[in-house]
Amino acid sequence: MNLIIREAKIIDPKSSFHNQVVDLEIENGILKQIGKNLATKASFEEIKLDNLHVSQGWFDTSVSFGEPGYEDRETIANGLQVAAKSGFTGIALQPNTSPVLDNQSQIKFVKEKANQQVTELFPIGAFTKNSEGTDLAEMFDMKNAGAIAFGDYNKSLANANLLKIGLQYARDFNGLIIAFSQDEKIKGSGVVHEGIVSTRLGLKGIPTLAEELIIVRNLYLLEYTGGKLHIPTISTAQSVALIKEAKAKGLQVTCSVAVHHLVLTDEKLEEFDTRYKVTPPLRDDVNRKALLAGVLDGTIDCITSDHNPIDIEHKKMEFDLAKNGTIGLESAFGALQNVLPLEIIIAKLTAGSNLFGFEKPSLNEGEKANITLFNPKGEWTFSKEAILSKSKNTAFLGEQMKGKVYGVYNKGILKIN
Repeated sequence: MNLIIREAKIIDPKSSFHNQVVDLEIENGILKQIGKNLATKASFEEIKLDNLHVSQGWFDTSVSFGEPGYEDRETIANGLQVAAKSGFTGIALQPNTSPVLDNQSQIKFVKEKANQQVTELFPIGAFTKNSEGTDLAEMFDMKNAGAIAFGDYNKSLANANLLKIGLQYARDFNGLIIAFSQDEKIKGSGVVHEGIVSTRLGLKGIPTLAEELIIVRNLYLLEYTGGKLHIPTISTAQSVALIKEAKAKGLQVTCSVAVHHLVLTDEKLEEFDTRYKVTPPLRDDVNRKALLAGVLDGTIDCITSDHNPIDIEHKKMEFDLAKNGTIGLESAFGALQNVLPLEIIIAKLTAGSNLFGFEKPSLNEGEKANITLFNPKGEWTFSKEAILSKSKNTAFLGEQMKGKVYGVYNKGILKIN
């Protein structure tokens, strides 16, 4: 569709119109003209929204849906619609499906399922077969089929040699390895952050050491092999420090943090509510503030919702037995505005595409229109009515939100809430 977006403030440092309020004329999916008071055209639809801001389309580096195998949790079609309404024009799909996305036919299947959607789906292939941590998956074949990176979702690789070999192998085709970091032996039967709250509640704790030890190991392996490594959803102050040091050495390492680790702490566990049971666990406020500092100083490269739908049968049960995970697409922008400046949020929500090997177009004339539309003003409470996902396991229910996502424009399609 051809479109004129009226009176929009552009938030894009790569645009020559950064921080200016302008009109955007889009023809056949291309930004044809940007300027003030553009002429009306008969064949063009026009939109004008309250306090409209636009940026490059947001990209989420860690999203789980379920399909194939767990469609009761979420389908690809509905999940991508949720992503679009939440401001994301692209998502990286985790391989934790049934069967696991560990071969080229599975990668092709999920990509084909997403063909007609405004939000683009970029599959992450499993690092090991069936994500069991025993044998390497067919990474090169999956890359040729469209996989953008390789990792076993929320599973830390016990076999250090396998990670070494995988990093060396992926160098041949510039592949990106994702290494979730948590020592399972140290974690043991822990279910929450080890600290004052876990002691008071009588819940078994997971020390920060469980994450940090594996990060140290993985960084040593990266230094030995070369290649590219992404460490997802870090949760501790020491993890930030370790990655900062590794970057200073020149290692090709990037990392992400989940929205809930920037906004919430383990104090939420007082009611033993399993909505707050996530991987890694919610930490204390000291670690939360260190993560925010890591975002602000550039150590943490991107922010993810780490959207992980869990059906009610596996979530609403005894705390020790409940599955880990929270949905987060719908609440990501509104929650982040409570803790970070707007331009930092936009930078960290758009950085993921570059890290994963493809650059999104800037908001300049002649570029493809890949745009998120939003209003950073206004406060509201996240209620059940705001949940668009099939699964309802959100850690943000009842939380104050700031700002509103209007929708997205991508692939010549406008999706407005």
